[in-house]
Amino acid sequence: MPAPAQTATQGPDRVVYHIDNAAQQATKGLRNIRNHLDVAPDTQIVVVTHAEGVDFLMEGAKDERNPNVDYAALVSALKARKVRFEVCEITLRNRNLKKEQFSMDAEFTPSGVVRIGRLQVREGYGYIKP
Repeated sequence: MPAPAQTATQGPDRVVYHIDNAAQQATKGLRNIRNHLDVAPDTQIVVVTHAEGVDFLMEGAKDERNPNVDYAALVSALKARKVRFEVCEITLRNRNLKKEQFSMDAEFTPSGVVRIGRLQVREGYGYIKP
């Protein structure tokens, strides 16, 4: 027997976008988020990055396949629409990166994977991996 449908919650939709490979996911993900907000502007969106996914949030980052894509401009435009961008601190340690290497739009979380789990389980966020 299928599980009963859950009752819709009141308030805006909440979604976490998971990016762990900037080369494969960043441009597509940022465009997905823009389109998401164009259709559902009240959606609360958190982008959680770890592993190679943090690369697009570094100062001066560009799309490897399309150098005309300036990540900073795309991220800033989404930040202005209240999207949060979070970088995994475990990744920083493992890759010997410093917080100063990242865009001012980036925030930091102790563990990207733990953050994604908590957003889903504790805060009811939907999950999207572009």
